[in-house]
Amino acid sequence: MGIKSLRRRLGLSISSLTDNNYNNNNQAATQQSSSSSSSIERFRSRAMSFTKIFAAGFATLPLLLTLALIFRRSPSDQLSSGFAEARSFSYLLTGTTGNSESTSLPKDELLGQLLASGFEPASCLSRYQAASYRKISPYKPSSYLISKLRNYETLHKRCGPHTQSYNKSLEQLNAGHLVDSPDCKYLVWVSFSGLGNRILSLTSAFLYAFITNRVLLVDRGKDVPDLFCEPFPESSWLLPVDFPLTNQFSGFSQDSPNCYSKMLKNNALNASMKSVPSYLYLHLVHDYSDHDKLFFCDDDQALLEKIPWLVMKTDNYFVPSLFLTSSFALELSKLFPDKGAVFHHLGRYLLHPTNKVWGLITRYYDAYLARADERIGIQIRVFDTRPGPFQYVMNQILACTHGENILPALDLQGSVNIQSERKTKAVLMTSLSSGYFEMTKNLYWENPTVTGDMIGVFQPSYEGYQQTEKGLHNMKAWAEMYLLSLTDKLVTSSWSTFGYVAQGLGGLKPWILYKPENETAPSPACRRAMSMEPCFHSPPYYDCKAKKGTDTGEIVPHVRHCEDISWGLKLVDSHDMS
Repeated sequence: MGIKSLRRRLGLSISSLTDNNYNNNNQAATQQSSSSSSSIERFRSRAMSFTKIFAAGFATLPLLLTLALIFRRSPSDQLSSGFAEARSFSYLLTGTTGNSESTSLPKDELLGQLLASGFEPASCLSRYQAASYRKISPYKPSSYLISKLRNYETLHKRCGPHTQSYNKSLEQLNAGHLVDSPDCKYLVWVSFSGLGNRILSLTSAFLYAFITNRVLLVDRGKDVPDLFCEPFPESSWLLPVDFPLTNQFSGFSQDSPNCYSKMLKNNALNASMKSVPSYLYLHLVHDYSDHDKLFFCDDDQALLEKIPWLVMKTDNYFVPSLFLTSSFALELSKLFPDKGAVFHHLGRYLLHPTNKVWGLITRYYDAYLARADERIGIQIRVFDTRPGPFQYVMNQILACTHGENILPALDLQGSVNIQSERKTKAVLMTSLSSGYFEMTKNLYWENPTVTGDMIGVFQPSYEGYQQTEKGLHNMKAWAEMYLLSLTDKLVTSSWSTFGYVAQGLGGLKPWILYKPENETAPSPACRRAMSMEPCFHSPPYYDCKAKKGTDTGEIVPHVRHCEDISWGLKLVDSHDMS
C-alpha cells in the first residue's frame, strides 16, 4: 500500500469518526432537553477536543510506519546492494565507525604502552584512531622494549634538531673531524627508492640507531612529511632543511670520499686512529660490495661507534643481519622475545599516516569494508613488462584463494542450495592494473558461490605504473598498504615490499603467491608464510669471525631463508617452524 493511499484511507476514517461523534453528541443533547445549554456546549467542546487529538495521532501513523520500514533493513541487506551503504546508522548518530568489532571491543589506543602519550590528537588522528579499525594484536611488546622506547624518546628530545647538543654536533660536522667526545651521535636516513622499500629501510635504520644510542634524523625527500606523522613526542625526527650535507645525498655512492667501504679499501680508516672523520657514508643498497657488508661485523661496529655522524642510504630491510651481529644479539633478544614480530612492533610505533592519508584510509574502509563479515586482501605485483592482465596470473590467484579456502569456489552448475546463514566477504585488491579486479569482480557477479556467501570485490586505485616521485601516488600507495593490513586474511606477491609492509603492520602471516616462470601459473600456486616478518633481499654471506663465506640462513634458528626469495633472510620464531 502506498503512503499517499494510506493517508487517504486514514483521512476518510478520521472524517467518519468525527461525523459519528458529532451525531452522537446531537442525539444526547436532544434526549436531555432538561439540561442547560451551557452543559451541552461544555460536552460538545470536550468531544471535539478528543476528536482532534485522536485525528492527530492517526495523522502521524504513516511517518512512524515509514521509519519502521527503513530501520528494519539488516546489514546483510545493505551489503547485498553492492556494499554501497557501508556505514551503519550508529555512525550517523555517533560518528563511530561502522566496524562492528570496533564498537564492541575495548580498544587500547596506546597499543599496550608501545606508544607514548602526550600528543595532541588532532595533529595525527591515526595515532589514536587506528586501534578502532584493528583487531587487538596477539603480539604484545615486551616491558623491556617499552622502557627502552621511553628512554629513546628522552634522548631524542635532548639531542633532536635545534637543541644545544645538536648545534654543537653540527659544528663538529662542519669542522670535518672530531674535536672532542660528542654529547650525542646521529644516524641520518636518506630517502631513497620506492615507498615500500623506504618504509622497510627506515624501520631498519631506526632499529640500528635505537640499539647504538644514536638519534635518528630523517631526510624529508619529496614527501616524507606528507606521508608520516612525527613519531616522537616534543621533538621532530625530520632533518632540518639547512643540514649541510643534504645537497650531497643524491650523489653519495661507493666512490664518495667519505664512503666507509672506500676508506677501508684505501686503508684510510682503522680502529687505532686517534683522529676520525666527523661523518661517514654507509652504502647498504642492494648493489653493495663485500667491503660495504662489513658493516654487519663486530669489529667494524666498534670503529663506527666512534663516528658522531653516520649517513645511511639503503633500500633493504636489513634487520635479520643485525640479529646475526654478536654485539647486538643479546640486546635484540631482550627487546624482542617474539622475533617474528619485530617489524610489527616497530612499524606500529613509527609509522602513523598523516591526516590526509588517514582520510583516504578511513573513507574507503567505512564505505566498502566495514560491514563485511570477513575482509580479504589480495596484493598483486606482476613483473611481466608487457601490458596485462595475464590469464596465467588470474589462474594462479584463483588456484591459491580457492585451494586454500580463502575465497569460496564458484558454483558453475547452479545446483547448490544456498545456506540460510550467508556471509558477506569484502575482497580488497591492490594492483597497478585494474584487469585482475575486473576479472575477479565479474566472476563473482556472474556466478554464485558453492557456500552461498556474497562476495564484494573492490580496488581503490590502478595507477598503471609505479610513480615513485609523485606525492599523491605515494599517498594512495601508503593508504592501500594500510588498508591491506586491516584485512582478516592476506594474499601477497613474491618479492613485493608493498606486501611485506601490509603483513607486518597487520600482524598477518600471508599466503605468498610464487613468482611465475615461463608464463605459467606455478603449482602449488602459493604457500603460507613462516612469519609476518619482511624478507631481507640482499643479505651478506660472510662469517665475520671465521672471515670466510657462509650460509647465514643456517647460523641461528630464528634467522631463516625466505619463502619467496631463496637467498633472502627473514626472522622467525620457533613456533613458526613447527
